[in-house]
Amino acid sequence: MAQDDEFLEVIEAEVARDPQNLALREDFITLLLQYDVDRAAHEVTAFEAHGGDPARVRVLRARLMASRLRGGTSSPTPAQGASTPVVPATAATPAHPESSTRPAPDPSPIPAPASGDPVDDEVEQPGLWDAERPAVTLADVAGLADVKQHLDSTFLAPLRNPELAAAFGQKPGGSLLMYGPPGCGKTFIAKAIAGDLGASFIHVTLADLLSKWIGDSEKAIQSVFRDARAAVPCVIFFDEFDALGGRRTSGGGGSQSMRMIVTQLLEELDGVTSQNDGVYFLAATNRPWDIDPALRRPGRIDKTVLVLPPDTVARAAILQGELEGKPVDGVDVDAVAAATEGFSGADIAQVAKIALQQSLTASMNAGAIVPVTTEGLLEAAVGITPSTTPWFDQVAPVLEYGVDDGTFAQLRAYRVKRGMR
Repeated sequence: MAQDDEFLEVIEAEVARDPQNLALREDFITLLLQYDVDRAAHEVTAFEAHGGDPARVRVLRARLMASRLRGGTSSPTPAQGASTPVVPATAATPAHPESSTRPAPDPSPIPAPASGDPVDDEVEQPGLWDAERPAVTLADVAGLADVKQHLDSTFLAPLRNPELAAAFGQKPGGSLLMYGPPGCGKTFIAKAIAGDLGASFIHVTLADLLSKWIGDSEKAIQSVFRDARAAVPCVIFFDEFDALGGRRTSGGGGSQSMRMIVTQLLEELDGVTSQNDGVYFLAATNRPWDIDPALRRPGRIDKTVLVLPPDTVARAAILQGELEGKPVDGVDVDAVAAATEGFSGADIAQVAKIALQQSLTASMNAGAIVPVTTEGLLEAAVGITPSTTPWFDQVAPVLEYGVDDGTFAQLRAYRVKRGMR
């Protein structure tokens, strides 16, 4: 533990020296989640205060909730026999600080419902999840030829040929885990898959599911699958899946709650109570090694695809989209794309944002429009450290010492191709 503390102090010192290095600060938060959840909560607040991307802030707060749910908080343990809240309440379940259990029922008599009147606890409430119809398809995903080819051969081809698949005993439906560095477009690809299949799309995050009341998270998972089955063909997309489908560990009440959630997921994926024909389950994670092995066994989420940082074509397309409609002067997006190898899609967007901010400042000082130039974009890119670098550093020991069931085959090939150790 002393070595861990010393290591954390070194990282904390680096963050203090460069407080605007958001990638380093986010990596520090990820480390703290394993050792000191309360400090991690403080750093998430600092991350947000220093201009952290709001979407990343939401993800980090969701991971905080998941860590507390697993019992990773350093807060005092509740007294023996006390009711323990699972996680802080979400917007859908307001907090009741005076009590950590459901309010006791009113002791006064309650008239029985009239014949034919539904009882609230027994009524299914359909339509709780909004299912959109994405207009994008994989044809709208620029570049990433290897990713799209792998998706087609391992997942989409049988779904596009249902008669042929049926001849070989394949049912309509399936599951897929997308993994890779953060900010590389896994959510966009999930929507594009739904668009390719002509399917509805339900996007689920950790914050949508977790509740302070024991049992409510399992009911929420049930409702996701129920609504998806009512809207087939339908794609269910679980974002930041490691925070929800993480390994079940022995321990306190929080760990027990996590086991119950994963068990409910297993039941829904297996279609124990309902058939999943026409329901496609997609999940995205930056930490595939943290997924519970039971979720990855054959017949469940047994297909994977690695979503890597965008290639040159994709980086140019992202940059073009970020600059569309903005004042520019002969920007060579291909030159900027060539100079940003290893950048994530979010990094490319940040390059454009910085260049636009600098041009805005120059325009206000000059009293006239000063357009964005290639030189301005290249200068902005120099000041950004690719956010994918910490992820590749983090995954290296997993590849060297971890157990690989074939999940990392694509990643190993990519590292060899790029000359990574």
